[in-house]
Amino acid sequence: MLTLSRKKGESLVINNNIEVTVLEVRGDQIKLGISAPKDVPIYRKEIYLEIQEANKQSQTLSPDTVNALKNLL
Repeated sequence: MLTLSRKKGESLVINNNIEVTVLEVRGDQIKLGISAPKDVPIYRKEIYLEIQEANKQSQTLSPDTVNALKNLL
């Protein structure tokens, strides 16, 4: 993991097209601004993990679903 120090108003650039700017620092909380192309998805990590888990669960077919699909053929 790369660790950087940034102050309010300072930025960092990722992959030439994503800019992350420190907008505000208040106690133990910071506000970040992210400028990225519209085709780059940006998620909070807890939401990203929920999406990954939902995708994993949707790939698992229940026995009832398997039987229903076999009956279609």
